[in-house]
Amino acid sequence: MSAQDRSRLLSAGAVMAAGTVLSRLTGFVRAALILAVLGQSLDADLFTASNTLPNSLYILVAGGVFNVVLVPQLVRAMRNDADGGEAFAQRLLSLGALVLAGATAVLMVAVPVIARLAFDGALFEPELATQRESAYALMLWCMPQVFFYGTFVLVGQMLNARERFGPMMWAPIVNNLLACALLGGYAFAYGTSNGTDGFTGVQEALLGGGATLGIAVQTLVLVPYARAAGFQFRFRTDLRGVGLGRTVRLGAWTLAFVLVNQVAYFVVTRLATASSTEAALTGGEANGVAAYQSAFLVAQVPHAVITVSLVTATMPMLSRLAADGKLREVRAETVSTLRLVLVAIAPVATALACLGGAVAAVLFSYGALDGNTASLGYTVAAFAPGLLLFTVHYSVLRAFYAQEDTRTPFVVQLVVSGTNITLALLLTADAPTEQVATRLALAYGAAYLLGTTVSTVVLGRRLGGGALIDRALAAFCARLVVACAASAGCMVAAQMGLDRLGVEVETDSGAVVTLAVAGTVGVLVYLVAARLLGLREVRQLFGAVVRR
Repeated sequence: MSAQDRSRLLSAGAVMAAGTVLSRLTGFVRAALILAVLGQSLDADLFTASNTLPNSLYILVAGGVFNVVLVPQLVRAMRNDADGGEAFAQRLLSLGALVLAGATAVLMVAVPVIARLAFDGALFEPELATQRESAYALMLWCMPQVFFYGTFVLVGQMLNARERFGPMMWAPIVNNLLACALLGGYAFAYGTSNGTDGFTGVQEALLGGGATLGIAVQTLVLVPYARAAGFQFRFRTDLRGVGLGRTVRLGAWTLAFVLVNQVAYFVVTRLATASSTEAALTGGEANGVAAYQSAFLVAQVPHAVITVSLVTATMPMLSRLAADGKLREVRAETVSTLRLVLVAIAPVATALACLGGAVAAVLFSYGALDGNTASLGYTVAAFAPGLLLFTVHYSVLRAFYAQEDTRTPFVVQLVVSGTNITLALLLTADAPTEQVATRLALAYGAAYLLGTTVSTVVLGRRLGGGALIDRALAAFCARLVVACAASAGCMVAAQMGLDRLGVEVETDSGAVVTLAVAGTVGVLVYLVAARLLGLREVRQLFGAVVRR
């Protein structure tokens, strides 16, 4: 990668990272409000599952195709078509809108069946009839999100193919702010409760309808940016004989990929809701979907801010190199991006593992969960290995997609999903309700350990030049491990010192002090160690952010 290309990549990544930081910050406020207003018991799980299912179902219907197949196809059309690929993009958007509208209608009719798959069987017992009706109503209010999620990604990928990366990263902020306002209104009208008795019709409309409104507004935000980038919105019906067949064929393997991934999602969701339904019936402490999703959100922030930003910025370049048959250059760019990603993600994962309890207390110890975030903290820490491993896996798979190979990622995902399902079932069998989400997080990390191993080995063989993790990359990883180990040791020592001084991480003030002191120590030690060990990528990332 030339110095100019690297600077351009880091600058584009910085723009997206800035938008993602603000998006995730507002997303944190939203997640914290959900837990503060609804707690982490059955009512919270009913809303959380109903609100996350549309995104999962959108991915199942078309998300994989929209997210990973379209950019290489759009780049190719922009290079080869006389009109710069505009007609091709219009046909894609038209076809996508038709598919999404039809799928949304079918899914709304199928809500009772989907609920049976997503929720634990205990929800369908007579004792929880009111809660079950609330689940149905919330799912109906939220299901139109499938259409808006799909349209958002379609328009966003049109912008990404034109190397306009910022709007897609910044638009979710509007959604989060609207959601926060609606949750605040709900709390004002109905108060806070770690409840298990379901919702009224008005409450269901406010929660579910408000969530869908936010996704719709998020989608509309992209429209003026797409027009400014030169894209003309036009619904077309001439969808045959224009090269869409190649996109559909490539998408078939991607659809299979997301299918196995969503099977794992439904299994995990069902196991997690078992925690809250059992707790509702027995009076125990729940640690289900709301806790799992909130901890997952915490763990995914650095991935979204750093990994997605850098990898999205480099996808058009990888696609061009792959289209020209320059596989060694694809390999070099993939390794270069992976090194940049790892020097930022690895220390964050280390910090989450060491400071998960303090992170959970600072972010979520409000309202219904005030002083009751211990199990959530364990779940945050349990996601730390999965964060690091998923980041590597995600980065590597994009090299396959740049070559328009969607079959290999499907095969790898079979391994990941199968492992995740198996370990989730084993680890949660007879588990106490307060440990379910934590054990599911550990299963997630173990699954991606195996998946990352397989994907890196296969990609190395595909691109030539030996194993992807060669001697140079292995030496880099060894230096990175030493830097993170030094940081972890100092963070743990700082926590122990604060504990001896009477600073209790379980309290709000104690958590803030612990996170501030131990976190600062960890950052400083990592930066010093990185400099001493010659991790130049740390300086490159820091410089790009400062310049931007």
